[in-house]
Parts: sequence; structure tokens; C-alpha cells
Amino acid sequence: MEETKKKYSTIPKANKEYKEGKTYDDQVEGRNSVLELLESGKDVNKIFITKGEKHGSINKIIAMAKERKIVIVEKDKRQMEQIAQNQNYQGVIAIVPPFEYCEIEDILDKAKALKQDPFVLILDGIEDPHNLGSIIRTAETAGIHGIIIPKRRAASVNSTVNKVSAGAVQYMKIARVTNITEAIKKLKDAGLWICGTDINTNQYYYNQDLTGPLGIVIGNEGAGMSEKVKKNCDFLVKIPMQGKVTSLNASVSTGIIVYEAVKQRIK
Repeated sequence: MEETKKKYSTIPKANKEYKEGKTYDDQVEGRNSVLELLESGKDVNKIFITKGEKHGSINKIIAMAKERKIVIVEKDKRQMEQIAQNQNYQGVIAIVPPFEYCEIEDILDKAKALKQDPFVLILDGIEDPHNLGSIIRTAETAGIHGIIIPKRRAASVNSTVNKVSAGAVQYMKIARVTNITEAIKKLKDAGLWICGTDINTNQYYYNQDLTGPLGIVIGNEGAGMSEKVKKNCDFLVKIPMQGKVTSLNASVSTGIIVYEAVKQRIK
């Protein structure tokens, strides 16, 4: 936030909110993301719109915001570019309270309420916000009940994650925990089987039973799962690699394994 304040200080008009002692909690950028935010019913403090952008889906955003009595502020393009955290903000930025993380119990309660076997994703140190956003989008479309991420040395939910997820963040329960290993133990105590992903195992993902109460662990983009986390998995699976490159992007790996589980669960 300090860096953001410094950036504003050179532009008096855009800096007005900071001069008044106000700070932005978090922001959601892009038309689709803001529309998903409004449709989710979650709190929105205010919406900034670029002057002259009242066309297309911007009109829908304005109408929904007015219906919910959300403050709409028009700013010129230069001011909006100073506020935006992403280049492609599409003329609209919503200011929201910080993302509200949940507890692991909330994720399990969601599955119970739906009368479904718990289906959970555990991310062991995903650092790239773009990967996290893509993973959340995949998880939401696949019907995963919740995602668990670590508090340290990992990406957290921010405007980039929200935009890349195409607004899926608004519908996904995400628990942020101090210790991933302890979180896994809690899931196992609740009856979940924990599936780890490791290139060095012999079991291919499509030969593994992925039905029933399940937690899938996806490791760090470079280092993979930590040894401690690996030892706490009930079984490990891998994706076959036929080329010279021996690894996939974390979000791609997630999609492959998660949708194998979805296929098996549908059957």
C-alpha cells in the first residue's frame, strides 16, 4: 500500500481520497469481473468508471450499481490508469473490502449442505497470481467445494487473481492457513483421501480412483510439493510427459487432474 500511496502523490486529482485519509481495501478490475462481483451480492464500496465509457456492458454495471445504491465515480483516463493495478482494466474498477477467507470447516460444511462427498484443492505454495486465478476458475467450474492456500510464500487473492479467474473468486470458498500439513491432517480426520502430484511416482492419474471424499494437492510451480506435504499424502499421481519438457504449468496440471476426478465422479 505504501508504494501505491507514493504513486498517487504525483497526481493531485487522483490523490484526493488519500489526502482525505482514506485507503483502498482491494479492487476488482475489468467488466466481466465487476459484473460477477455485482451479481454475487458481495459488498462493494464504490465503482470508478472512465469518463465517456458509458456503453456496452458498462451500462449494465451502472444500472446494477444504482439498483444496489453503490457510489459511482467518473474519472478521466489518466486518473483511472493511476488507480488500476492491471493494464487491461476495461474502464471499470470496483473498490471492495479485503477478500474474506473462510475456515476449512466452512468448506466441509458446504459439501455437507450439498449432500456431496467433499472435493477440495490444496495449493502448496502457488506463487504466481495468474496461476492462482486460473486454478480458481477451473476449480469453480469443476464444482470443487473449496481451496486451501498457505499464508506465507504464496500468492493471495488480489485484483490480478480476481480478473484472471473471470470473477470465479466471488463464488469460491478459500481458506488461508498457517500450515498446509496441519490442514491436510484436518481433512484426513474428516475422512478425505489426499492425492498428491509428483512426477517421480509410478501411478498415472487416470489409473487412480479419484472418487469419494478427496483432496488434491498441487505443488509449487518450480519445486513441486514440499517433502513434508508429500509424506502426508495417501497416494501420489503423475501426468505422462512425452516431450523434452518435463513439466506443465501448475494451472494446466490442475485442470487435467481435477477433470479426471470430475469424470470419475460423474460415472
